[in-house]
Amino acid sequence: MRLHRLEVTGFGPFRERQVVDFDAFADDGIFLIAGRTGAGKSSVLDAVTFALYGGVPRYDGSDKRLRSDHCAPEDPTVVTVEFSAGGRRWRVTRSPEYERPKQRGTGMTTEPHRAQLDEHVEREWIGRAARPVDVAHALDEILGLSQQQFLQVILLAQNRFAEFLLAKNDERQRLLRRLFGTRTYEAYQLALEERRKDAERSLAAAGDGVEMLLAEAERLLAAGELDGGSPVEPLAPAERLPAAAVGVQRAEYRAETLVRERAEADAAHRSAENAHSAAKTLRDKQEQRARSRAALEALEAAESAIAADRGTLTRALEAEALRAPIEAAVGAAEAAAAAVTEVARARAAWAEAAAIDDAELSVDALAAFIEQQTGDLAVWSAAEARERDLARLTAELAEGEARATEHTQNLGRIDELRGAFPARLAELDAELSAAQGAAGALDAAIAHRDALAARLAAAQEAARLEDAAGAAEAAYLHASAELDTARAVVTSLLQRRLAGRAGELAAELVDGEPCAVCGATEHPAPAPASDTPVSDDEITAAEHARDVAAEAEQAVAARAKEARERCAAAVARAGGADADTLTTELAAAEASVAAASEAAARRDRLATERAQLAATEAEARAERESLATELGALRERLAALAADAASARRAVDDARGDFAGVADRIADATAKRSLATALRDALATADAAQASARRAAGDRDARIAASAFSDALDAAAALRASEARVALDERIREHEVALRTERDRLRDLELELAGAPEEPVDVAATALALDAARDQWSAAVDRAAHASQVAERLADLVRRATTAHDAISGLAADHAVIARLANTVAGRAPNTHRMTLESFVLAAELEEIVEAANLRLDDMSSGRYRLQHSDALAARGASSGLGLSIMDAHTGLARPAQSLSGGETFLASLALALGLAEVVTARAGGVRLDTLFIDEGFGSLDDDTLELAMRTLDELRQGGRTVGLISHVAAMKEQLPAQLAVEATPQGPSVIRQEAALPA
Repeated sequence: MRLHRLEVTGFGPFRERQVVDFDAFADDGIFLIAGRTGAGKSSVLDAVTFALYGGVPRYDGSDKRLRSDHCAPEDPTVVTVEFSAGGRRWRVTRSPEYERPKQRGTGMTTEPHRAQLDEHVEREWIGRAARPVDVAHALDEILGLSQQQFLQVILLAQNRFAEFLLAKNDERQRLLRRLFGTRTYEAYQLALEERRKDAERSLAAAGDGVEMLLAEAERLLAAGELDGGSPVEPLAPAERLPAAAVGVQRAEYRAETLVRERAEADAAHRSAENAHSAAKTLRDKQEQRARSRAALEALEAAESAIAADRGTLTRALEAEALRAPIEAAVGAAEAAAAAVTEVARARAAWAEAAAIDDAELSVDALAAFIEQQTGDLAVWSAAEARERDLARLTAELAEGEARATEHTQNLGRIDELRGAFPARLAELDAELSAAQGAAGALDAAIAHRDALAARLAAAQEAARLEDAAGAAEAAYLHASAELDTARAVVTSLLQRRLAGRAGELAAELVDGEPCAVCGATEHPAPAPASDTPVSDDEITAAEHARDVAAEAEQAVAARAKEARERCAAAVARAGGADADTLTTELAAAEASVAAASEAAARRDRLATERAQLAATEAEARAERESLATELGALRERLAALAADAASARRAVDDARGDFAGVADRIADATAKRSLATALRDALATADAAQASARRAAGDRDARIAASAFSDALDAAAALRASEARVALDERIREHEVALRTERDRLRDLELELAGAPEEPVDVAATALALDAARDQWSAAVDRAAHASQVAERLADLVRRATTAHDAISGLAADHAVIARLANTVAGRAPNTHRMTLESFVLAAELEEIVEAANLRLDDMSSGRYRLQHSDALAARGASSGLGLSIMDAHTGLARPAQSLSGGETFLASLALALGLAEVVTARAGGVRLDTLFIDEGFGSLDDDTLELAMRTLDELRQGGRTVGLISHVAAMKEQLPAQLAVEATPQGPSVIRQEAALPA
């Protein structure tokens, strides 16, 4: 895997878009990520981890901490990484969840976690996944490394080197478990433990089961008195099983005997049941015969009433043929009477109106009167419309004359107003000319005032910065003194160490053995040992204090230089003048600006007033022209309206006659025409109704004469409604059917009971016999069922007890094998090393890691140190098998890793981390690592050790690999020209500046 490009926006300390081109460092092979503490060096690696895996471990999984605190609410947060893996180039773009303003309305909304994966194919990016879950699945396949493996083999983060070296067995096991995915072996251990517990429970349950089954069988034997009269109390189940088997035989014999008794009781019960059923059947037939005889007598007694119903139904059917003529004659007579009544009412209404003489009350005379009135109404209706128009025309004439008067008055006022405009315009032109000159100096006055204000601010800032510069210089002097003191301490310790070195060598001399320095075998005057020897830890601590003081001195020096430069810049911006002088000049400039501003305001006010006056004059002129035009048109319309009103008044006077209005004359004529129409229609209807009544009466009388009835009243009395006729017919037919049916039923019963007694038979005796037989049969069934159940239950209990007893020996053997295997895998006895199966597998992996790490540690420590894997038994019952120690070639003894100095710990941890990376990479399917990052730790190394570490890291570049180092050590900045500088701006956010090495 190789990283090509990184883009970050709104992430960590970076607000604006920052770009890192890793390909620019490919030729050099190793580059430095430098910057002050807190500038954001590690955030570059955090961005890579977030893009690939969606999280950063050092932020504890909080996506909210990924977004830059410098972002405005509307700023985006996006990280993009381009990389190659498996011969294909990929680009992943990811954004964390954060709050942003709503696009519509007010308030905030949550921007969800987004991810996009693209592949570069034929010079074009093709989308492959667009959801975080899909991108994660795709990257798992592409990268071949989990996040833990990635952080351990590609991003060797700060404070993680020593974590693995100095960890305890349990902690080291947890880390290796995450890297190598050996939780499967823990699952094997748990599964074996569960099987051991299951086997133990099965063995215990088997013994308990045999005891429980035998106890239940013995209880049943005792309850059924099948145990021979003496209690069965053997000590062992094997001795109790034969007695239980004998009890089973007794129970089976008793069950067979009771089954035979149940069969005999069943036969007696069926016989009694048949006898009782025959007696009940005979008694039912006798009761049916008695009921049939009574019913037949009742039906024969009702025969006379049914005959009367037959006569009534016959006359009703004959009269039904005359129903229509009778009803038609009655209806025609009623209609004729109603028509005569209507004629009398219409005649009375006509007489009250007194329109024409009674002699003229014929149908023809009324028709002629109606025709005349209809013609007059048509003429008068047209005159009525003109009457309504006359009222409207009169109102419009009055309104038009009022508007003409108003227009005439408005024209007079406008002419008076326009006369005052020329004089006022001349006055405004004179005042505007005077104000124009005074306002011309405003821009120059404002520019002069702003320049003085800027110089005054710079002078005030320079006064403040002078104090800050003095404090920075004092701090610089103090830091320089502390650095000199720290350097003196290191120099003193080294001098004491060199002075005491002769004593250390002399202490190792042995008479007769050659000196390691001169080779002499005699040692007449060995140097004495130092009273205060200097240890490596003391020198390391002093060197560390010196480096810290040097870094502090550099930081303070930079701040002092920055303070001096800022103070000088402020003085230059102030132009060398002091704050008091500039304050006086600024006050005078403010007064000039105020005077010019007032003149400009007066000029603008006068210009506005003149423009408004000119606009008012133009509006008045246009309004006068419009009013004059409208007044002329209005006078023409008034003349036309007056002529139209006169014509309408003449037509209305002609149509009104003696009435108050045309509408009144129309209403009177309309009422009289309606009365005449009603009287004419009533007379015609009465004549027609009387003729129809005479015809209906004649038809009715002729039909009755031809029937069996004497007159219309006789026929009407015989009529029945349809419901009554249906009821009579149904009652007659139901009686006939019932009579015939009952006679047939009685005949059958008499034939069936021929020879049987008339008195009903007694069934009480047969019922008593049946109850006794049923009780005996039920008791026999219960006894037989209980005996069979007891026999079956006993046989099942004895059989299961025998089977369970036979299986106990096999369960015991299986439990012994499973328990030994489970205890061994779990690190319990007989496992003497207390190593679990997972620890055993991880120990093998750790041996490979140590072997790979020693290849580099041997070179970095000049052959002195080697890592050594230990599977010794840990104290106080702790887990064993994953111990690490350091073999010191100077002493030939193993020592704990905690005894190493800071620099030695870093070298050993770095070698172990690189070895771990190689082994994890191999376990991940041989993933090729073309990009590697190492974060901090170089500040604890002296110059020589740093050179060894850099030589080791330089070897990692072989094969085209690119290595990125994060450090603020000055020596590394000098050794590595290819650098990625992370700098914090004065405004807060950090920026990235990329400096590739120049070609040789």
